Amino acid sequence: MNIKNTSCTLERELFDAVDSKTPAYVKENKLIDLSDKNEFTFTLKKEHLLPYDEKTNPEGLGLNDWLDAYAKEAEVSTAGIRGPQNIVYPHDTRFPINMIGIMLATEAKALVAKDLYGDTEVMKLAGREVRYNSPEFLDLIARIQAAHGIKTIVPVGRKTIPIWMASFLAFKLDLLGGEYITSSHGISVKNATKDLNSQGSQYLPEESMLFVNKIRWIFSQVEKNGSYDIKIAADNNPLISEEIMKKLDDGVKLYVEYLKDGVAKDANLNLIKELDEKIVIENVGGSAYRTLSRILNELNIGEKYDWFNIEEDPFFHSIGKYDTDPKGNKTFYDYSVDATVIAKDKDGKPYFPVIKSMHYEEKLKNYPVGTAVLITDPDHDRLTVCQIEKKSNLEMIKKLGLDYTELDGDRILTVYTANQSFLMIMDFWTNQLKREGLFEKHPRFIIKTTASARSWDEWAKKNGVKVVNVPVGFKEIANIMKKVEKQISDAPERDVVITDIFNRDVNLGVNPKLIFGGEESGGMIIGSEGLVKSLAGRIAIAMREKSATEAIVVASALVSYLGREGKLLSDYLSEVFEKNEIVSKFDIREDISYYNESEPDIEKLKADKKAGEQKRTKNDLFYLTMAVAKEEGKLGLSQIKEILSATFKTLDFSNLTDVKFVGDGTYMEFDDKFIEIRPSGTDAKTKSYGAGADKENIKEYARIMGNYSGELNEVYEKNVDMALYNSAKEKSLKSYAEFTDKDANNTPFVVPDYSKTLNF
Repeated sequence: MNIKNTSCTLERELFDAVDSKTPAYVKENKLIDLSDKNEFTFTLKKEHLLPYDEKTNPEGLGLNDWLDAYAKEAEVSTAGIRGPQNIVYPHDTRFPINMIGIMLATEAKALVAKDLYGDTEVMKLAGREVRYNSPEFLDLIARIQAAHGIKTIVPVGRKTIPIWMASFLAFKLDLLGGEYITSSHGISVKNATKDLNSQGSQYLPEESMLFVNKIRWIFSQVEKNGSYDIKIAADNNPLISEEIMKKLDDGVKLYVEYLKDGVAKDANLNLIKELDEKIVIENVGGSAYRTLSRILNELNIGEKYDWFNIEEDPFFHSIGKYDTDPKGNKTFYDYSVDATVIAKDKDGKPYFPVIKSMHYEEKLKNYPVGTAVLITDPDHDRLTVCQIEKKSNLEMIKKLGLDYTELDGDRILTVYTANQSFLMIMDFWTNQLKREGLFEKHPRFIIKTTASARSWDEWAKKNGVKVVNVPVGFKEIANIMKKVEKQISDAPERDVVITDIFNRDVNLGVNPKLIFGGEESGGMIIGSEGLVKSLAGRIAIAMREKSATEAIVVASALVSYLGREGKLLSDYLSEVFEKNEIVSKFDIREDISYYNESEPDIEKLKADKKAGEQKRTKNDLFYLTMAVAKEEGKLGLSQIKEILSATFKTLDFSNLTDVKFVGDGTYMEFDDKFIEIRPSGTDAKTKSYGAGADKENIKEYARIMGNYSGELNEVYEKNVDMALYNSAKEKSLKSYAEFTDKDANNTPFVVPDYSKTLNF
């Protein structure tokens, strides 16, 4: 029995539950043995493609069904092809993420690379965070790539690095791309590979479909020839290299150079060095510490921080984990590691389940008022900002729409959404640039997702900063960066004009600089004042992945700046609202999950997820069809108001001004707010976002509309063409593709002479 060591009783219960739900044939059929450090071959057979049957097909793995589900995720995925895995038996192909699937995807990507570059020497990077089975997945990826002649750069000791470091090095070193193993801030039993292209950006769907179609080709060869051999190189194959990362200190030195032309300018570093009190970094999962601590030390500010949870733990120190579900049923339940998640207790009182599991009432008891707590996730790309305040500030905190949790008798911990903290960060960063006389040297712009705060748009307008709105997902932000760079490169003397997801042409001016790129889920980037250059001379205005390190540096400078004046973050947020005449001060996100994604019984999990996906899709189509019909001139705004009013009798739609499809969701613009309903691209969930002038108002709209069943009433059916209803999703995907392709930067990647560029 392959039960691993566990750190606590709850983790042991999880492992025992997974083991008890795993059939004997799965336990006994270990198909890939990575303990064999020599070269070996895995033979894919016809039997593997079909479902398991004890009598007629005992070698069945159900890979045809696995691929159908995998391809479906690849078409819409916002951040890698994610899914649950069997944490005890990772070869279990009943789960979306499994050793066999990782092997097939890696083989396919290697074949695509050969199709594109032939026998040219190419290099990729493989990295990981701390999730279950990630070390084994990294080894398998590196060994398959080596078998195809692809040199794979891995961290020293094949240890953890953040996702942004993998992305940064893919661009900086001019690699073909990278494989990064993570499921971001998702629950512990989930995993995924985030595929990074030569820009260091996550694959767009069309890039993912190239290797998905190659897997289909492999299966066709199995059907034709009876089998297909996949070679796994020896573990010590010289094409698996730690030497480059050793020379680069795992990328730390190059990344520090990048930071020093951006958020780590002296103006910010000097502020941080003046800090009297420590800033706390909550290091969920432990894997950020290994890289971030070295970067902070290189910047000579490491001593200004205290760390929680520096040990690496795939159970994430039990953070977000409970032995009951939200309804009080006895079962393992994981709220993820998103610190901003709000749930309700048995009495209906809202609370932060993730923060509650961090035990801050004890861990922060000796820290003074004003202490900032910066919470980062296992792959270190997201940041949640918190601060200890006096309970006497509650009136102002509530007026600002801030959420909080109690620490003790007279202290609370204010918890900022990314919408709130990033608004302060972009305002502070702008003021820092102005103080240095840099702001006016270039036109400035931000890139944001439609689901992010309306206050960001209002702030930008007040400050003469242009805004480009994009669908959810950081790859969408990176895609706009690349479009801007192409226009700068092609015609540096001309205005850069970008079409956003609202189909608005946004004139960014001549040689514009990105002042901020981010999303409401906690990921942001700022970049540098100069163009970032790769070793072979490629240029970028900023890196392609969100970075909690950039966020931590600038947030720390802000906290220090305010501390000098005796102010807290809440004071600053109030000032930003007032000075910039912000109307849409409040934001909300309602997460509707249609099943327990921590369910250890995979057959029940799959059935529940499938049923949940149907609910998600029904909800999505209700809104999406109206947006598509309006775009095609087949439905007017007055008809949409009639439909919505008939469906939601307690809500007022008289001031609805527009309804649009925004790449992955339906955006409803009112004159005092927006509501966006978006189906998750990776799970059986619906996300409902809102921002506006009245927090309770937007909360009500987001809750009611997000939880709607999607049932079509008589008014809907009277006004909407059912043929259009049935084709709306297909039309929306085509519309999204047109947006991503317009003015796209499709400059082909040219493999450099690595003997020159990597000659350190």
